[in-house]
Amino acid sequence: MSKSAINVITASGGDESDYLFPAEAGPRKLARELYESIRQLPIISPHGHCDPQWFATNEAFADPTSLLLTPDHYLLRMLHSHGVSLETLGVGVAKGDSAFDARKAWRIFAENYYLFRGTPSELWINQVLRTVFGIHESFSGTTADAIYDVIADALKQPEFRPRALFESFNIEFLATTESATDDLAYHKKLLADPWPGRIVTTYRPDNVTNPQFEDFKENIVKFGEITGQDALSWSGYLEAHRLRRQDFIQHGATATDHGHPTAQTENLSAEQAEALFQKVLSGKQSAEDEEQFRAQTLTEMARMSLDDGLVMQIHPGSYRDHSPEMFAKYGRDIGFDIPQATDYVHALKPLLDQFGNDPSLSLILFTLDETAYSRELAPLAGVYPALKLGPPWWFYDSPAGMMRFRERVTETAGFYNTVGFNDDTRAFLSIPVRHDVARRVDCAYLAGLVLEQRLSMDDAFEVARDLTYELPKKAYRVDG
Repeated sequence: MSKSAINVITASGGDESDYLFPAEAGPRKLARELYESIRQLPIISPHGHCDPQWFATNEAFADPTSLLLTPDHYLLRMLHSHGVSLETLGVGVAKGDSAFDARKAWRIFAENYYLFRGTPSELWINQVLRTVFGIHESFSGTTADAIYDVIADALKQPEFRPRALFESFNIEFLATTESATDDLAYHKKLLADPWPGRIVTTYRPDNVTNPQFEDFKENIVKFGEITGQDALSWSGYLEAHRLRRQDFIQHGATATDHGHPTAQTENLSAEQAEALFQKVLSGKQSAEDEEQFRAQTLTEMARMSLDDGLVMQIHPGSYRDHSPEMFAKYGRDIGFDIPQATDYVHALKPLLDQFGNDPSLSLILFTLDETAYSRELAPLAGVYPALKLGPPWWFYDSPAGMMRFRERVTETAGFYNTVGFNDDTRAFLSIPVRHDVARRVDCAYLAGLVLEQRLSMDDAFEVARDLTYELPKKAYRVDG
């Protein structure tokens, strides 16, 4: 099929159809009215994993495969589950490796695209093709080459450079995520650049708070070197965190991010914490010691947030790198992270006993355990001033997952103990699509409340705006 046979439009405006709205005419009409009131609001993206290098250098994206396929763990895991080799998709391939065939990888993706029917991934990819590249043809093995060529040609144009896309997507605020030992070089470059796009970093210290992290002790040593502290002592380690957090704040950070296996917190004395720290540094610790150390660091991070004002995010519940074989071969973030049951009531109690009633602490909780929504998370956030609930995340960042979240949380926690939507993605081009999905689902939910006479239409318009724009700005202290 030739490239010219692809149905292409030059404008890349948003989709104005009724997709994701209720099937019934009455609620669909109300949902559409609510959506039209918020459709063009700027995007607040306060929790994500885009690469700051894209915006600091503003170089053209290389090709469709490296942009849309290889970094997307949702796509990788589904394809691997049907026997597709990850190497053929570009995983583990060195950048610029001439032996890798990006077009062939794209064809494999297209030939197996039927696997994504009914999934959020299909929705996101279809909408990216349509709204960003103006491609309305079905994606398949038959159209793979033609669609590849359209995207590849577009990526050479100035309007498809990262900064131009950032502006065309109407992104007002975007946060990336860097480790405690990152040099923040690209954020330094962005700060020195007159370009007005607001892209900030987020403090993610897992590599120095989780003893299971590869090269943990070496990371601690580097941590000390960066900060000029004796990070191999407990007091020096804590001071290194305080200094690094200040570095991140100077580079725009408004939040920290903690991806521990559980939500466990602890409240040890300084002497107990020092002894535990030395034990995990020795390499002779037990799994229980590792859990207790992670738990203590969460309480320390909360204490520091009270001092420096950084919003604290905890997103536990993932058994990361479930396959040791695949981790050894490819490393992290290739789709082998699996949700598991998570306790919040008991796990958070040591931290909440210390700080939970202090409204100056802002602690946002995420979950991969949907059973915790109505049983634990909504009741906790509905009473503790320090707590707010993050949106459906990861496996539940989907239309059905978003609707379940609203249904299970709202009656106990209300709307205003939640923080709107954040996309949590490395897939830059999917950001506007993901936010559009969230806006549509929220409007569908609000329309139902209006028709059931549980919410006035005036209040529904206000809530729709708050969920879309005001709550994420407030929760993440975007305005300082």
